Amino acid sequence: MSSLQRTMLKGRLPPTIPGTRIGRSDSFKKSRARDFKPSLWSEFFAEKEDVQIDDKRLFRVYRTKQPEKPGPLLLLLHGGGYSALTWAHFCTEITNMIHCQCLSIDMRGHGDTVTDDDDDLSADTLAKDIGDLMLKLYPTNMPPVYVVGHSMGGAIAVHFAHLELIPNLIGITVIDVVEGTAMEALASMQSFLRSRPQYFKSIPNAIEWCIRSGQIRNIDSAKVSMPGQIINCTTKKLATNELPLAEDDSAEDTANNKFTHPFSISEDEEAADEGEEPKSPEFKRPTTTAPEENTKKYTWRIDLSKSEKYWVGWFSGLSEKFLNLRLPKQLLLASIDGLDKALTVGQMQGRFQMQVLARCGHAVHEDRPHEVAEVLSGYLIRNRVAEAAGDFRCHLPAC
Repeated sequence: MSSLQRTMLKGRLPPTIPGTRIGRSDSFKKSRARDFKPSLWSEFFAEKEDVQIDDKRLFRVYRTKQPEKPGPLLLLLHGGGYSALTWAHFCTEITNMIHCQCLSIDMRGHGDTVTDDDDDLSADTLAKDIGDLMLKLYPTNMPPVYVVGHSMGGAIAVHFAHLELIPNLIGITVIDVVEGTAMEALASMQSFLRSRPQYFKSIPNAIEWCIRSGQIRNIDSAKVSMPGQIINCTTKKLATNELPLAEDDSAEDTANNKFTHPFSISEDEEAADEGEEPKSPEFKRPTTTAPEENTKKYTWRIDLSKSEKYWVGWFSGLSEKFLNLRLPKQLLLASIDGLDKALTVGQMQGRFQMQVLARCGHAVHEDRPHEVAEVLSGYLIRNRVAEAAGDFRCHLPAC
């Protein structure tokens, strides 16, 4: 079973009820409290820019600083529902290992990118967007470009490379997307999307759900990634535009606005210590605002269920296109079970390098950004397209 399938099935299971112990001390409770305060994009990137390709397309991009020595440009494509900020920690890690610059893009229908038709998520449209954007950014003297894509972004990266839309493409890395397992997972995709909450009452609340649900297992990644996936229901603007949060708001959100499942028991509902008399509940004034209005402040930036008609187009024929690319190719997976027949044969023939990273979910680059950066850096150094920075040592690949 692939990592993507396990993630979807997990969303359909009954919620886990945390174990409780009678008489747990307040200090123990506080020690278990987690900080879900969102992080800023500026902690990871040197600049952000809105690039006007034409009168119908405005793309948000994030860049790291220029490398001290000449190196490749890493073009980073996120998965469906994510945003350019999904690569934040990865960018910090890899720029410390090799001389390179990272360019992370909010794709059509995602993040702060605005187009005349955000619902057109066909593979050809998304690939053409990327090609046009690169030519707009670098009309002359385009640097060597190495494309990296995760999930849907990995599929689009393959289509992009297959169409040969830019002249300086030097290689590709695809993260946790394989045609066979992706096509099998499509049958469960709508159920998985329905299992997610449609609304969040605060940004920290959304970050907490992201961690508790297992969508992302690295809390530091979730703090910067999740705000790029949700919008304010009133303003319709991305949650990142409201950052940084005021200290009072952040503290209140962390203390009170915890994500709760309607059928789960909160771990803070502890029994009273022996000898203590139960406290009478405090009277609270009724508020004029309906409870639902307080809990429905943020929702998803994109309704992925509406993109169903494009899903087959993203993944159909993906393995053969990947194998036939005349470029250095790398495939990173969260599980060895993810390979389909075509890629299994191709891997045995040495047509691409494969690396399996254990103990992570579908968002491999968010759960383990250091390890993914280390694997990719080593691959680029071995292929003589990048130089090591600092004390980084290249390791041989292994599964």
